[in-house]
Amino acid sequence: MTASLTRRTRWALGSAVALAALFAGAATVASARGDGAASAPLTPAADSADAGFARDMAVHHQQAVEMSFVVRDVTDDEDVRRLAYDIAQTQANQRGMLLGWLDLWELPKTAPDGQGPMSWMPDAHSGHDMQDMKGMDHDGALMPGMATRAELARLRSARGEQAEILFLQLMTDHHEGGVAMAQGCAERCAVPVEKRLAQGMVEAQRSELGLMADMLAERGAAPRP
Repeated sequence: MTASLTRRTRWALGSAVALAALFAGAATVASARGDGAASAPLTPAADSADAGFARDMAVHHQQAVEMSFVVRDVTDDEDVRRLAYDIAQTQANQRGMLLGWLDLWELPKTAPDGQGPMSWMPDAHSGHDMQDMKGMDHDGALMPGMATRAELARLRSARGEQAEILFLQLMTDHHEGGVAMAQGCAERCAVPVEKRLAQGMVEAQRSELGLMADMLAERGAAPRP
């Protein structure tokens, strides 16, 4: 199988999984509104895993969208631009759902007093000590896999293949952190459709991780340790 065909196969699989996740998100909105539901919908507490995941993943997704738009403007490579477009569209839509759920649940979009990012997932590490991260801003990297301000500045100033490699490496880190967070929701969240959406995120981002590893190898590079 050629590299081009392998990429197309991965994109098709990733797109199918992402669409399934989006449909699950739409079902979540309907459930939260009570559309077609026989009983009253579950409303999570402000300090619940459901609310924490929605708040934190909305922030996490926003950075992925930002990085995708940055690389789109600094490279002419169609494969990278296509991947960046897919990530930006999928995660922007999911971010809207996450924030919409918080509105429907009448919960704040910021964490309750005394709780920092990832406080809903206190026993998770994923490359960071979550207790150390509470209330801290590691140069803008508030959650697992997020790029720092310095890394974002490097991406904005890079061009061509250098930008492509840096984007793929940063997005690989970002997806690995996102997968850990989504797995945390799949295990801890109480709203069934939110759990299913989180699992859909895990599957879609794992597929994109494989694709990005292939794209890095084609450029003589690899994910960062």
